[in-house]
Amino acid sequence: MSIKISKGDKTALLFGATGLVGKHCLSYLLASDNYAKVVIFVRKKTDIAHHKLTEHVINFDDLATHKKLFVGDDLFYAIGTTIKKAGNKRAFVKVDYTYGVIIANFAARNKVNQLIFISSIGADKNSLLFYMKVKGQLEHDLCKLKFWATHVIRPSVLLGKRNEQRLAESFSGQMGALLGRVIGDKMGKYRPIEAEKVARAMVEVAQGLEKGVHIYNSDRLDDIGSTEIRSIKT
Repeated sequence: MSIKISKGDKTALLFGATGLVGKHCLSYLLASDNYAKVVIFVRKKTDIAHHKLTEHVINFDDLATHKKLFVGDDLFYAIGTTIKKAGNKRAFVKVDYTYGVIIANFAARNKVNQLIFISSIGADKNSLLFYMKVKGQLEHDLCKLKFWATHVIRPSVLLGKRNEQRLAESFSGQMGALLGRVIGDKMGKYRPIEAEKVARAMVEVAQGLEKGVHIYNSDRLDDIGSTEIRSIKT
């Protein structure tokens, strides 16, 4: 059994459209022939204009008010923060876990077909590391929802220019890029990866329409993100 969708008929829902990965994801979605409509959900109005784009400015602390808007074919979730930026662990959990669970639950109830969301290499709900524990719990809870397919995106260190300066992540990215050049493929799933390739891979895997839960680590994302985005065959 498979989902039958004609080329150009799909609607993409995107959360995190202004972030490091999300901004690239938006560009690929708008350029893809597979999507007739791309809907983004943001805190503040953006200056992005495109004939396929619909923008909703929403209150993320009152998501139930907007749940009827979460209707489409593919839900791309690229929201994430750091404890430093969030201010404390509680605020971090709200952004990196609570928002995602609420949004995905509403989307599943609205019969959205697929969920594609960013987690992290090393995510484990039983981890002693707080960040990995939160990401692991997010994976655990989202993968239980009744989507046709759920795609778990697990990048390692993300490379790319952020809208805001994160010194620790900038240093990690520089060191990761250096190690990647020196060690190369031996880093396997811990291979640093460009945010743009992660975004391209997210859009690409959503075209497979294969049922079930699928997990993609950095090395596989790098391979997928290095290929051209395919078009759905009619």
